[in-house]
Amino acid sequence: MPVPDLTEKASAFVAAIEAELHRIGYWQDQPLRPEQMEFHKAFAMDTMSYSQWLQFIFIPRVREAIASGDFPSGSEVGAQAVREFDGDYKASGLVSLLSEFDALFD
Repeated sequence: MPVPDLTEKASAFVAAIEAELHRIGYWQDQPLRPEQMEFHKAFAMDTMSYSQWLQFIFIPRVREAIASGDFPSGSEVGAQAVREFDGDYKASGLVSLLSEFDALFD
């Protein structure tokens, strides 16, 4: 049975993360090429950008977890965002949201 508080918080964060990706212009209107889904590295670093990974992998997986109530035991998306968006001041709000999302699982 999903934890209502975690489900609500995760839903709010995923909506805010998606909105922030749109706001800063990092949301991609075109779908990924099929071969981009054949990744082998963490955060799909071998086939797509981090913002693409957030849009096409992370957000759908979080929504699946919300629907099933099956949440991971931890999250490192904020830590990765700090590395990926280092020096990208436009993404500072996104980094904050992702770091706060990580804190849900501490």
